[in-house]
Amino acid sequence: MKLYLVQHGKSLSKEIDPGCPLSPEGEEDVRQVSEFLRASGITVNSVLHSGKMRAHQTAEIFADALLISGEEDVIDGIKPNDSIQDFSIKVHQFKSDTMLVGHLPFMEKMVSYLITGNEDSAIVAYKQGSVVCLQQDKEEHWRIQWMLRPETVGANYI
Repeated sequence: MKLYLVQHGKSLSKEIDPGCPLSPEGEEDVRQVSEFLRASGITVNSVLHSGKMRAHQTAEIFADALLISGEEDVIDGIKPNDSIQDFSIKVHQFKSDTMLVGHLPFMEKMVSYLITGNEDSAIVAYKQGSVVCLQQDKEEHWRIQWMLRPETVGANYI
């Protein structure tokens, strides 16, 4: 099974829009990443997000490109400061390739926890719109397969 952990795309500031939706640049970055993944043959059975507007919009873009069955929906437990250990129990219940779209520091800590058992080990550094692909082996150990950032696929990112 593969788990794709995504940080939402760039959003507008709270001063511009209190809901913090994706900015036009953020939408384009996420679209480019999702199209690259689709062209690479990546598909998922579920795209789950935190429910915050920017994560929901990011999830919709990825779902349009990659979802082959299943759903795009909200899942509890992946907001920025939610418990990593509590959510890792849910991760072990996933049965098919799943994409989670959320926020920092949660996404970085979840990758660290699944790989090392220590959420504070800081083994990846996300940029908005990035995807980390983890794969679980037969012994249920997780390994990083790859990481993709928007600038890797030509998105305008500074």
